[in-house]
Amino acid sequence: MRWSNLFVPTLREAPAEAEVASHRLLLRAGFIRQLHSGHYSLLPLGLRVHDKVADIVREEMDAIGGQELLLPAMHPAWVWEQSGRWTSMGEEMFRLTDRKGAEVALGMTHEEVIALCAREIHSYREVPQIWYQIQWKFRDEPRPKSGLLRVREFAMKDSYSLDIDDAGLDRAFDLHHGAYTRIFERMGLPAIAVEASSGAMGGSASVEFMVPSDAGEDDIVRCGNCGYAANVERAVATVAPVDDPPGGALERFATPGIRTIAALAAAVAEAPPERQIKTMVFVLDGQVTLVLLRGDHALSVQKLLDNTGAATARPAAAEECAAALGASPGSLGAVGVSDLPVLADGALAGRSNLTTGANVDDFHFRGVDIERDIHVSAWLDLRQVGHGEPCTGCGRPLELLRCIETGHIFKLGRRYAEAFETTVMDADGVARTLTMGSYGIGIGRAVAAVAETHHDERGLCWPASVAPYEVAVVPIAGRDETVTEVAERLYDELRGLGVEVILDDRDARPGVKFSDIELVGIPFRVTVGPRGLANGEVELTERASGETTNVAVAEAAAEVRAARDAALAAL
Repeated sequence: MRWSNLFVPTLREAPAEAEVASHRLLLRAGFIRQLHSGHYSLLPLGLRVHDKVADIVREEMDAIGGQELLLPAMHPAWVWEQSGRWTSMGEEMFRLTDRKGAEVALGMTHEEVIALCAREIHSYREVPQIWYQIQWKFRDEPRPKSGLLRVREFAMKDSYSLDIDDAGLDRAFDLHHGAYTRIFERMGLPAIAVEASSGAMGGSASVEFMVPSDAGEDDIVRCGNCGYAANVERAVATVAPVDDPPGGALERFATPGIRTIAALAAAVAEAPPERQIKTMVFVLDGQVTLVLLRGDHALSVQKLLDNTGAATARPAAAEECAAALGASPGSLGAVGVSDLPVLADGALAGRSNLTTGANVDDFHFRGVDIERDIHVSAWLDLRQVGHGEPCTGCGRPLELLRCIETGHIFKLGRRYAEAFETTVMDADGVARTLTMGSYGIGIGRAVAAVAETHHDERGLCWPASVAPYEVAVVPIAGRDETVTEVAERLYDELRGLGVEVILDDRDARPGVKFSDIELVGIPFRVTVGPRGLANGEVELTERASGETTNVAVAEAAAEVRAARDAALAAL
């Protein structure tokens, strides 16, 4: 490719709404353009990187026995109704009605369709199977942001395993875990495998692959000593015990105008946050429910959903709180409540002499004994783990990291196969329901994650494995025929050696060429100029390190290929 023919509309400045580095740089370097909120055009350079990411994914999926297929992006409503997810997917699913009045949806994922296809497997001899596709998905995100990191239309590699027993599912899960590790290594991403919530997908276990980045929207905790790692939605930590002073009788006292944990702690010396009961009122699948935590702990809503099995959870409105408990938020508590479910975090177990709302505005109770005064319907893990808390495995402090989720693998079990009666005959002629796994990687999000991980103040620094071009040959002597001849010859030689090369044949100043090549992030630059040619040499510059070496013209093509090969081997 010649730069003079390339469509690469670079920008001096990124639009103001581009907040994270990947968004700014992919716009400035001419890789993407927004059509409307959450929908992006991939321009030639962007598509080349996108395709390279997809090719790495394909190679590793094929290596574990995956078979590529392509499923429809538009699904009839009945498919999702049969699995029970037509309602539970909520407003994030794009839904429409066709001209015949039939309800359809744009696929967010394809478990249902896979379960239907798998009904054509009849015998245990035909499993295991691993099927995958790279298909466009659609999600009606309420707040698309951060460029390719959170969009409404995106390409995803979703794969599915089909096995007759749990041992087979375990094997498929481990195969995908290994494949994902290799995929992210090849992209130059320092992905961390962490325990995760399965959410709306369901199933017995899931693992996310998380790349540390301030641009991320997920938090994980990690132990640098024993290696424990988990999404905060799943994480556990040791809770230091609190010595409660001897308590007495339950006593109601006035707290005029006090509505927060902090305000109560400031006003009442014997009520520090760790000795208060935080009472939150949630509506779980339509049922008003009290959720109790220690005053200095935060609720994980995902843990609440996971541990109750609820499909939906929302904070109750102030009027709902008043109707259920007779008081406003800030004065609420569970003492004496017997007509509503009360869910309590395990850190409150056995606690006494605590303070909580009295369900009368401007009053609280002191001397609360959990076992004596509160009827707890269920004890659950509901608290969100924080930075520095002790690891349950080794006791060392946990590190809290902000991350980008780049992959997620699930053990789905038999939920979808049961919904569609997807069975096979075993060796004894008995019908057995297949067990499934689901495994996803967002291709565009991976592109953005690489950009977030590999950039500097001058622009993008693509790893050679995903760079739009591996080498740029740059003549810098204008109309000097010798410079032009050598640059053209190197360009042809590199192409002949299988190197992806672009020739910057523009009539532009060297500084302009160098700036554009650095912004675009091409891993290697070969500079051909009269001063070097006078010594029979050209310059080879590595984008990531900025290191420049002089190489003989006769050996330049081979040296460049060797540098490219070394860069690929290092990933």
